[in-house]
Amino acid sequence: MFRVVEPSGNETPVVVEVPHAGLDIPAHFRQPIIAPVRALARDADLYVDELYVDAPLEGATLIAASTSRYLLDLNRAEEDIDGNTVAGGQSEIARPRGLVWSLTTDGERVLSRPLSKDELAERLDAVHRPYHRAVKELLARKKKKFGLAILLAAHSMPSVGRSAHGDPGSQRADVVPGTQGRSTAAGRFIDLVERHARDAKMSVTHDDPYRGGFSTKTYGRPADNIHAVQVELARRLYMDESTLRKKPREFQALREWCRALVRKIGEAK
Repeated sequence: MFRVVEPSGNETPVVVEVPHAGLDIPAHFRQPIIAPVRALARDADLYVDELYVDAPLEGATLIAASTSRYLLDLNRAEEDIDGNTVAGGQSEIARPRGLVWSLTTDGERVLSRPLSKDELAERLDAVHRPYHRAVKELLARKKKKFGLAILLAAHSMPSVGRSAHGDPGSQRADVVPGTQGRSTAAGRFIDLVERHARDAKMSVTHDDPYRGGFSTKTYGRPADNIHAVQVELARRLYMDESTLRKKPREFQALREWCRALVRKIGEAK
């Protein structure tokens, strides 16, 4: 359900996590899912695991999920459910893209019916809990070894807000660091991401439209020397969003940018 790649270069305190690049849905979990294949790919952070494939060469540990977010969204809390997605769900905030998605970002149905509580429990035990147990263990190991740990939550986003987003039709920045109002990481790490982007002539906005999800909020505890920054990259930087194909030259340039970002974060400790 996920893979961990340990550092091959001199180890640093950095953990790079990629929760949304996967497309896999094991056969025994597919029955309630009716979203079109096109939507499954459009709602994945396609190729982000490849953009950060060099992170271990720079001393970081890479953890990347292979499962689709239509199975469970690994960047959401276990309690983020409602009756539209799970029978008996009692989340105070009913939304179409919580732990279990009911609508794609194009407004199409993901599920033919709400999951049963047993179906949710099976998915949590198979996917969500092992993944986050591994993230916690990696961060704890880094902190024990270095005195601090830094989580880079690696994502990509549609370059323009879609119909079911909170900013439909809005052109987004090239890079969006999400830190819940600069609360999940020390300023030197947040500023480093912005500076690295602006040095490459990329536009930057903080926390807009994404402030950081479950991983950033849960693991980012600067007072305990565990820092977390979510980095969203506009997909126009590396792929054709209509065909879902990589732009080879641009992809390679952004891969090098990501590798340099991981190196700089490791050096900023």
